[in-house]
Parts: sequence; C-alpha cells; structure tokens
Amino acid sequence: MTKLLIVEDEKNLRTLYKNEFTEEGYEVFLAEEGGEAIKIAERESPNLIIMDIRMPNMDGIEVMKKILEKNKDIPIIINSAYSGYMDNFMSWAAKAYVIKSSDLSELKSKVREYVGV
Repeated sequence: MTKLLIVEDEKNLRTLYKNEFTEEGYEVFLAEEGGEAIKIAERESPNLIIMDIRMPNMDGIEVMKKILEKNKDIPIIINSAYSGYMDNFMSWAAKAYVIKSSDLSELKSKVREYVGV
C-alpha cells in the first residue's frame, strides 16, 4: 500500500486529508509539526509527503530540507495557503506547490502523478 505522510498543523485539515486519502486507497500518517514529521518519515518511509509551510516551531521548508538530506528521492508536495513561498529558493526542492483549497482535486491529482493509486 502506498504510504502518505501529511504534515499539517490544523486539526480539521489533518482529519479531512486523512479521510480523503484513506478513501482513495492510501495508508496515511499524520504529523502536526515538523519534529514529529521527521520522526515519522524516518520510521515509516512514506512514498510521498504533503507538507504545510507555516507551522509552529519549525516551518515546512526547514522540515523538507531535513527530510531530503536523509532521503533525497522522496517526493514532497508543498500544500500552503500562502503563494508567496513559491518564490522561496528552498521550496523549489518540492515536486509541486499546491495552494490550499476546499477543492482537493488538484492536490489529489498531484499525489497520483507522483505515486499513483
């Protein structure tokens, strides 16, 4: 089964994403902050990570950098409400940048593009 790690500090969005992607056939792991995401990524070796940017303690760019230092091949999709981060040099390491929306079709499409199911 394809494993997704979803890193999102907003509880309602974590729940929505977990429900939607589980229904699509993925095994979903959730992290509410960066340190937790790094531990789960090491332990579970997800096939893809969906990463929020603005989170407490450590932002998504820093988390992405730490994860990619250990596994440069893991695809990461940045999922943020803030389009301004698209210009951040470090965000270019992500496979895709999706602006958060109540319509998850673009996010789901990007996930399928990189890992299938």
